[in-house]
Amino acid sequence: MTDSVIQFSDLALNDSILSALDGMGFVSPTPIQAAAIPHLLAGKDALGKAQTGTGKTAAFSLPLLNKIDLGQRKPQAIVLAPTRELAIQVAAEVKNLGKNIAGLKVLEIYGGASIVDQMRALKNGAHIVVGTPGRVQDLINRDRLHLDEVHTFVLDEADEMLNMGFVDDVTEIMEHAPSSAQRVLFSATMPPMLKNIVERFLRDPETIDVAGKNHTVDKVEQQFWVVKGVEKDEAMSRLLETEETDASIVFVRTRQDTERLADWLSARGFKASALHGDIPQSLRERTVDHIKQGVIDILVATDVVARGLDVPRITHVFNYDIPFDVESYIHRIGRTGRAGRKGKAILLVRTNQLRMLRTIERVTKSSMEEIQLPHRDKVAEARLAKLGAELETEKEHKALEKFSELVEKLQESLELDAATLAAILLKRQQGKRPLFYIGEDPMIEAIERDKQRRKERRDRDGGRDGARREGGRSFNTQDWDTYQLQVGREQGVQVKDIVGALANELGLTKGSIGAIKLAQGETYVQLPKAMSSETAGKLQKLRIRQKQVDAVVCDFNDFREPRRDGGRRDGGRRDGGRRDGGYRGNRDGNREGGYRGNREGGRDGNREGGYRGNREGGRDGNREGGRRDGERRFDRNRGGDHRGNHRGERGHGRGNRSEG
Repeated sequence: MTDSVIQFSDLALNDSILSALDGMGFVSPTPIQAAAIPHLLAGKDALGKAQTGTGKTAAFSLPLLNKIDLGQRKPQAIVLAPTRELAIQVAAEVKNLGKNIAGLKVLEIYGGASIVDQMRALKNGAHIVVGTPGRVQDLINRDRLHLDEVHTFVLDEADEMLNMGFVDDVTEIMEHAPSSAQRVLFSATMPPMLKNIVERFLRDPETIDVAGKNHTVDKVEQQFWVVKGVEKDEAMSRLLETEETDASIVFVRTRQDTERLADWLSARGFKASALHGDIPQSLRERTVDHIKQGVIDILVATDVVARGLDVPRITHVFNYDIPFDVESYIHRIGRTGRAGRKGKAILLVRTNQLRMLRTIERVTKSSMEEIQLPHRDKVAEARLAKLGAELETEKEHKALEKFSELVEKLQESLELDAATLAAILLKRQQGKRPLFYIGEDPMIEAIERDKQRRKERRDRDGGRDGARREGGRSFNTQDWDTYQLQVGREQGVQVKDIVGALANELGLTKGSIGAIKLAQGETYVQLPKAMSSETAGKLQKLRIRQKQVDAVVCDFNDFREPRRDGGRRDGGRRDGGRRDGGYRGNRDGNREGGYRGNREGGRDGNREGGYRGNREGGRDGNREGGRRDGERRFDRNRGGDHRGNHRGERGHGRGNRSEG
């Protein structure tokens, strides 16, 4: 499809929206925008089949913003996105497009954030809600999100939403939609399950099909490196020095990161500058001119400011942070490969982000090559070769004779030979970018660790691994440190909360999390001895259930599982009433006198007198009295903000403890 020849000013958009578009430098709509906006402004249901990266967010956002009633407090539009990252991204773009609409309130809701804060924000009023299906449905069930005044429902990246298992949530939400509401669905593909939703909920929809192949990816060689061994700053340095670059853009997520990384690179001799939305327009224009003229070679930028940036000398795009969605990725790599030239895009990805990488490959119908970072000796060789090339150009310089005289004077005054003096000057020249290294490269160590882990995994899977614990991991304290986290059952924490926080916040894989022992006020967990300083720093700031965990290394090693029959390991537990070191209870085993019973072992011991019995919901102890009034619904996106319900269930169980 050819580019649209109409302009935004030709569409029936109000002045505040047009002024925002003009301020962002957008004049003409993309094909999907030109095709969709007139239908959506007319209130028709629409089915948009659009390749990601075609501008579909603005295609549905602009009509939404055009018909918002600022005097109405209840939500008027619901936008569903498959991930919290995409929900944040979409909400940010809607806010940006509506920045000239005074009083506009756009609220993003998703799991992993405080549901209490989100309920408070809804109570205060929101015009547009952008959220993930699980959290949206949860708030509907709690009667905190009301849809009676919603005039538009949008399903963004609907195929991905269903691939992630949200079909039931999406169906329930659509069933709550007022019969008069407009339904809009955008998807890159149309699987059978999605067709069922279209046939059931969309009424005579307008079909907008601009799903042709996006040619951006054809012109760009794509590679990725899985973060390991060294921190990302060091990785960026190695890539920038060994790749044959002219100019580059390094994409990060936040304004703070643009400035921090640009400063870090500049301190190591790179000609780098930050570019983000808070920089005054005049300075942004000057920065872009500088990279065009060769004054700087590296832009460290956020997504928004780099959209539309056209600098022919940009040969490389580095994704320091993986983007929230595929559309942003395509926009990023489109900054290279301009004017018919080939470009290269390299993505730094953590192991827990590989799923997003595969989504990018699937949607763009492309394949990325995994690469390894060059070892630092190779980096030193590249630096020396570059220095040699620079010195080569100076061999015939007419001022060398004067400098030769200075060398002779320095040799005399310092009593040095020429070779020693040259070595001193060379050492000063290298600055913070050494021409050789001493000691082992952490990248080599990381690769060896990976090989060792794979070997151990193969040995385990083949049954050659002696003693194994439940779950398949052996106890090997040589590779692990045990950390004590200052959260436990008293805070309502479960093992899945611990694993989820370590995976999502620290980027640890399942194989990098060892044994876990959950106690009353603390938790013990095995983590690799060879954690990077970046990961260790994140561990010190980790919060679980809104509580700082204050992780410290300890010598705890009793990760054995308790016996399921409630008995002591020596066979005497049921009469003794408590496990080794049992918390309180009646210490001589009196079943009816225990204040809290055995907190961890209350399933069998102290069944009648357990004040709270089994803290996790009374699966065995207090089976009927401690049951919930209604099963708590599983929410894929929730971050554990169900403590209010948990306390309520506890109180309910207390009133019926004699029935346990």
